[in-house]
Amino acid sequence: MSQTAPLRGRAEAEAARLPPLLARAEHLAGAVLLGEHGRRRAGLGDDFWQYRPVMPGDERRHIDWRRSARSDSQFVRQREWKISQSVMLWVDAAASMRFASDTTLPEKSDRARLLALATAILLIRGGERVGLTGGTMPPRRGQPQIQRLAQALTQGSDEDYATPDIRGLSAHGRALFVSDFLGDTAAVRASLTAAADRGVQGILLQVLDPAEETFPFRGRTIFESIGGTLAHETLKAGALQARYLERLAARKDELARLCLATGWQYQCHHTHISPQSALLWLYRAFDRGRVI
Repeated sequence: MSQTAPLRGRAEAEAARLPPLLARAEHLAGAVLLGEHGRRRAGLGDDFWQYRPVMPGDERRHIDWRRSARSDSQFVRQREWKISQSVMLWVDAAASMRFASDTTLPEKSDRARLLALATAILLIRGGERVGLTGGTMPPRRGQPQIQRLAQALTQGSDEDYATPDIRGLSAHGRALFVSDFLGDTAAVRASLTAAADRGVQGILLQVLDPAEETFPFRGRTIFESIGGTLAHETLKAGALQARYLERLAARKDELARLCLATGWQYQCHHTHISPQSALLWLYRAFDRGRVI
């Protein structure tokens, strides 16, 4: 009973965050969305996109004679591409994501969930299908799917660090992995390599607290993992700063090179920076990495 009470308390607290999380994600997505999701490419579809001048190789049946009659040139009427794709999300729910160095800052998990859900809203509104890896939530469209995603993203884990779960990834689909990626990089490498072998293109978003980027600690300090399985005490924390920053830079470089080698995109976001800037980057990155 003593073990189930804290678990129930955490579960109720997480469930209480669902409406605010969804509302904030909707608001954040609305601030970035200036119309429909930017799948603005010529192709099969019903919606008009633009006129362009006739080019060598164009068939006469594609020429819009009414538009061409208004000028000395001939124009082709292009329609917007309407092929939707599956986008799978993995958001780190491990204990390390519950860190915040200051009460004025959000926990890394809160920012990760917010950005992932806002991204899902943008994609679903653009006609894409979005789901979660792990095989528990296949990709679907519509507002009910957004609500299911919001509910699922409130779940946490007691393990210190997590590894990207690639179960359920659709071959030649797309994915978004959000984490602090402070755990085993070999496991991350294995997951991204396996995803790339399936033809999956994606985005790796690293979310860090500003203190993890600057290491502002001095004097006697006890470093302890959120899960409580790791601890280290030092009397001269400042002496560790240079080595820590060097190792962090090496880790970020390794992640960036891994993404480059597997055809993914990498970005690091800090929780003291506006989430809107990160969402805008994600919005554009999905268009840059589109596979059609």
